[in-house]
Amino acid sequence: MKLLRFGEPGTEKPGVLVNNEIVDVSAFGEDFGEKFFETGGVARLQEWLKKNTSLPKVGKDVRIGAPFTRPSKIICVGLNYTKHALESKMDIPKEPIIFFKSTTALVGPTDDLIIPRNSTKTDWEVELAVVIGKKASYVEEKNAMDYVAGFCLHNDYSEREYQLERNGQWVKGKSCDTFAPMGPYMATTDELPNYNKLHMWLKVNGQMMQDNNTDDMIFEVPFLVSYISQFMTLLPGDVISTGTPAGVGLGFKPPIYLKKGDVIELGIENLGEQRQVAK
Repeated sequence: MKLLRFGEPGTEKPGVLVNNEIVDVSAFGEDFGEKFFETGGVARLQEWLKKNTSLPKVGKDVRIGAPFTRPSKIICVGLNYTKHALESKMDIPKEPIIFFKSTTALVGPTDDLIIPRNSTKTDWEVELAVVIGKKASYVEEKNAMDYVAGFCLHNDYSEREYQLERNGQWVKGKSCDTFAPMGPYMATTDELPNYNKLHMWLKVNGQMMQDNNTDDMIFEVPFLVSYISQFMTLLPGDVISTGTPAGVGLGFKPPIYLKKGDVIELGIENLGEQRQVAK
C-alpha cells in the first residue's frame, strides 16, 4: 500500500495511491501520524479499503504533502555510502554517524526549496528514508524489520557552511525550513522487498548528479534500526534517513551549490519522484 497526503499545507488529507490514482481515504477518520502507526493503522486501513471500494478520486493538479504528519524526530545517518565517504575525503565510518534534522524542515515533494538567508553552500542529497511502525527500544537486528512501517524518498538538503564551518553538530546545516521534502508517498514494506537494492538518482537543471544504488550502503536498514534503538526509543512515525550516495555538490572540484531558479529532480525505484525549484 502507498500512503500519501494531499491538499494545502496544514490542511492535508490522507490518501492512498491505487493504480497511479489518488484515492481520498478521509472517511477512514485518521491521519497518518504516530497514533495511526502505533495502533496498527496500516493493517486496519487495508481491511477498511476492502469494504470501502467506492471512494472519491483526487485530481492530478492537487498539491502533495509529506506522506505522514510531523514525526517526533527525523534521525539521519551520515557518510553511509562508501563512494560518498570517499568523495567527502572522510574515513569510512566504523559505526553509524547519527545526527538529527529538525522536524520543522518537513515539506512535500514538490514544494519550493527556500535557500536560507545568506546561504552560499546549499547542497542536495537523495536518500532512502525508513518510517518506524511501532515503538522500538533495544531491538535486535534480526527483528528490526518488524518495527518498520515503510519507506519513502527524502531529499536531505544541507547547507555546507552551516554544517561544517560554523562549529558544533551538523544539525545547523540540516534543519532549515524546506530542507526535508518527503514523499510523494510512503510505500509499506510489502511493496518494497528489495529495499537494499534500489536505483536512486538526482538531477540539477537536467544534469545527472547522483546515480547510484542502495546496495552501496555501509550499514543496511535492519542494522541501522537496531543500532539507533540502543541509544533512543524510536516512536511510531519516526523517520530514519539512511544517507546519500556520491554526487553531492560538495564533492565536485570546485564544489557546485544551488542557486535561486535551479530545478532539482530526484527519485528512487518504486518510491516515486520529487521536483523542487530553488527560491
